[in-house]
Amino acid sequence: MSEVKKTAPGGGRGGGWTRFVTARPRLTLLVALVLTALAVLAGGGVADRMGSGGWEDPAAESTYATKALERQFPGSQPNVLLLVDAGAPGVDAPAVAAEARRLAERLDAEPGVDGVGSYWSTGSPALRSEDGRQAVIAARIAGEEKDAAAVLDRIAPAYRGTHGPVEVSLGGGLAVRHEMQTVIQEDLLRAELIALPLTLVLLVMVFGSAVAALLPLGVGIVAILGTNAVLRGITEFTDVSVFAQNLTTALGLGLAIDYALFVVRRYREELVAGADTYAAVRTTLRTAGRTVLFSALTVAVSLAAMLVFPQYFLRSFAYAGIAVVLLAATAALTLLPAALVLLGDRVNALDLRRLLRRGRATGKDTAGTGRDDSAGAGADAAGAGGRDDSAGAGWGRAAALVMRRAPVFAVVTTAGLVLLGLPFLGVRFGTADDRQLPVTASSRVVQDQLRDGFPGNPGGGLTVLAEGTAMPAQYAGYRERIAALDGVARAEGPVTDGGGSAYFTVVPDGETVGAGAQRVVGELRAAEAPFTTTVTGPAAVLVDSKDAIGDRLPWAAGIIVLVTLLLVFLLTGSVVVPVQAVLLNALSLTAMFGAVVWVFQEGHLAGFLGFTSTGDIETTLPVLMFCVAFGLSMDYGVFLLSRIKEEYDATGDHEHSVRFGLRHTGGLITAAAVILAVVMVAIGTSRVTNTKMLGLGVALAVLMDAMVVRSLLVPSVMKLTGRLTWWAPAPLRRFHDRFGISETDAPADTGDGSGTDTATDAATDADGRTYSAVR
Repeated sequence: MSEVKKTAPGGGRGGGWTRFVTARPRLTLLVALVLTALAVLAGGGVADRMGSGGWEDPAAESTYATKALERQFPGSQPNVLLLVDAGAPGVDAPAVAAEARRLAERLDAEPGVDGVGSYWSTGSPALRSEDGRQAVIAARIAGEEKDAAAVLDRIAPAYRGTHGPVEVSLGGGLAVRHEMQTVIQEDLLRAELIALPLTLVLLVMVFGSAVAALLPLGVGIVAILGTNAVLRGITEFTDVSVFAQNLTTALGLGLAIDYALFVVRRYREELVAGADTYAAVRTTLRTAGRTVLFSALTVAVSLAAMLVFPQYFLRSFAYAGIAVVLLAATAALTLLPAALVLLGDRVNALDLRRLLRRGRATGKDTAGTGRDDSAGAGADAAGAGGRDDSAGAGWGRAAALVMRRAPVFAVVTTAGLVLLGLPFLGVRFGTADDRQLPVTASSRVVQDQLRDGFPGNPGGGLTVLAEGTAMPAQYAGYRERIAALDGVARAEGPVTDGGGSAYFTVVPDGETVGAGAQRVVGELRAAEAPFTTTVTGPAAVLVDSKDAIGDRLPWAAGIIVLVTLLLVFLLTGSVVVPVQAVLLNALSLTAMFGAVVWVFQEGHLAGFLGFTSTGDIETTLPVLMFCVAFGLSMDYGVFLLSRIKEEYDATGDHEHSVRFGLRHTGGLITAAAVILAVVMVAIGTSRVTNTKMLGLGVALAVLMDAMVVRSLLVPSVMKLTGRLTWWAPAPLRRFHDRFGISETDAPADTGDGSGTDTATDAATDADGRTYSAVR
């Protein structure tokens, strides 16, 4: 079967960037090596400068009240709890009481520790367990999160353990967050040790060549190390969440592999087609390179949308995500081409799959055929071959089958995805607490004992700050009003500072951050008072966080949708394709959101996956998962659409172009998705529930997008829309002709006004279909 070779316009010429990369490849790699070494030095210890909080809105009422109480009434906001276990004698035994008072006095004398109080000094029943065997010493370590953690590290060894007749354990919000940070760092190291060797094995299976398989890993490592250095610099100016390191690793490896797969595949295709090394690199950068850059922009925009939220937990993922995406793309478009120039056709060296085939062969010496098989190794490696590779033909046949039954596949696939997403309609939002940690974590053990054995969870109630001069009778009247509110178990106070401020402690019925506690927050804020009141506490923080996310979510969604529509229009020149891309990408996330509720909120598979279900989902997690998964879906969407558009510009045949796009990217996208899913599952092995949810949820979304949406829904929908898929009004067509981005420099006239006139010749594709090839 004859085939017309499509020669890139411009022949051997390359753009300025291409000439720069290919002219001095050794210098490019040397500079990259030096910069990477500097990044290792600059990014060292970045995790120690990160925080483990960031779920609250800095401008919220609860945040104001917390800071005001910390200044004026340190004892009202304890973040460190010493659980004193007296055993059988009980906490009221003289020897136990004496030792407990000594510990409290010693703690009060520690630099950086304020507001020390205890059961033995206050007699509060909330600080004594119901069985009388345990009681609490409460204190607050003031200052910023990192400074407070340093104080906790300094004093904890002196208090944890046996002291005379009592055993002391440490808990409280600060201890929980600090232990969570430690666990996340340990889990991240383990995830990297799992992901890196598995990724290398998968890449060898995809490429066949061990040399080609090492290239994406190199790009990923550069991106990760560079991002750590960027985050280290950002910590000098603002708070950054330690959770963001997980995204750095996942996206650093995942996107680097995506981009490198796309670039190396196109380079090997050009070698198979007969191009020399320099011509192959130039064509690769002009085609696949443009798509990689375009894809990076779409992913970065999705992640940048998190900057509109005030919580530094979400903003941290934007910092990390934007940095790692841009660094991965930069490395793929500079270091990778430089390495390919130096390697030439040796990119196919160490073809391990060929060695295995030789080992299985009997009586046939493939080395003695006299044929140079270096190019052939690229052809038969999955995702690396030319037009007629068998794996690609399989994807082409599958696309043809889907398009023959397009209405059935479109309806059934859409209905299935919607059905999988239905559990999300019952989502309940909450806050992250100690139950994010494994049951064996020391601070989690303390919090479990406080939650189960004490009449009121110390540190878990609501606090009302009252500012303004008031008489004792007014304080008493206000306390009676709030104590009578529906859902309030008890109200205590006031505690005054003698200068016009006081606070009340309110304990809601039921869960600390349950629906009842959230209703009590609204009732307290609406209650009349002769002074100014502000409310804080876990439930108040949750209410304010939900309000902040709800207020800004339309802006974030609007940014993602509008920029995605614009970028996909610039790529395709169509107004229909961008709308399809947004809708289908959103639909691909339904399974993820449904699974998150079914598994993590409802608790199915909790024992198998090793987490504790709290009956809700942390408020910021769905936003984070949407931005990450939507960006990755667009990443794969851009790869597919760019190849379909490239062929459509050359042939003007819509259905053939869809088959061509799937044939040439189906295996690539699936391989990339499987590898990224492996990385995300490795992240999902974390012992912290939120990280587990992020890793496993995004892994599911990526697989559903690659194996269901790209394989079934996209071709069926594009078949149904037909040539209308490429329609755009005349003014927008002219705009795209001037400013659009394409993998081809000379689009063909398709007859529908979507391109410009180009001379063509008849040719035949791998399916035996006649089409027009650009001369």
